[in-house]
Amino acid sequence: MELDLGAVRTFLAVVDDGHFTEAADRLGMTQQAVSKRVARLESDLGVTLLNRSRAGVTLTEDGAAFLPSARALISLADQATGMLRARRRALRIDALARDAAPIDMIRAFYEASDVEVDIVVSRGTVSQRTTLTNGSVDAAFGRATGILPPGIERIPACLEPIHILVGRQHRLARRRHVPMEELSGLTAWMPGNARDSEWAEYYRFLSAEFGVRIDTSGPVFGRGHLMEKIGSSAELIMFGNKRQHPVHRDVVEISVTGPTPVYPWSLMWHEANRHPSLPLLIAHVRELCRPFAARSQWLPAPDRPLFPAR
Repeated sequence: MELDLGAVRTFLAVVDDGHFTEAADRLGMTQQAVSKRVARLESDLGVTLLNRSRAGVTLTEDGAAFLPSARALISLADQATGMLRARRRALRIDALARDAAPIDMIRAFYEASDVEVDIVVSRGTVSQRTTLTNGSVDAAFGRATGILPPGIERIPACLEPIHILVGRQHRLARRRHVPMEELSGLTAWMPGNARDSEWAEYYRFLSAEFGVRIDTSGPVFGRGHLMEKIGSSAELIMFGNKRQHPVHRDVVEISVTGPTPVYPWSLMWHEANRHPSLPLLIAHVRELCRPFAARSQWLPAPDRPLFPAR
């Protein structure tokens, strides 16, 4: 005997709703079709599952005995179909930004495997942790300090060197490399640093340690406007690089040394996520991640435990 899963699912709907009519409405079927399905299931099993009355339905002794197995059967069927859907669904990865180092890791992963990826850009790790928990994304890159919500795992991903951008009138414009100590006393204009973001916190640590003033004033009218203001200033600097901003003839990029500030990217995912390609991404990131070079690089103190030194 082979059970009809549709009939079992209909039986559960009738039990949960207590009436054939309400179950039919929820299933989008006629009451007659629901009754026929349950009757066919009873015929296949050779028992009566439900007591029928004008007041509704109740389980018979056989129905009560069958109920736990019916729920388990449908649960296993749903898990199996869900697993197959997950195999067909692209791996959803929150890169946080399309012009930062994680994009390179995702692209390398995509090119080295046959995994389809769907790139998402969020507003930061607060929203990332929600989407990881509810399963709307499978993995996310971000700065992951402190205690994470239950179930969220993390591994170090990469350390992205941070440069500065200055206008050609700036006294540093002819330099290719600038020691971090020479930036002390200068003002870095960073209007995109939302106060509650993890990157704003990063620059607060940097400011406190090296004496660079972070100015977040003014609205952002687009990246072109940012470059125009930096390009016309003889005093302002901006942390970033030309990959993140449109090329401007009056703006130059300078490497920072002694030490080089690096932005700490971690890969996060939820332990309950069962996407079959997620372990492949985790292994890929582990392989590419390089240790923190404590003598030549700088990280805020809260990030250092997550990025072991050489």
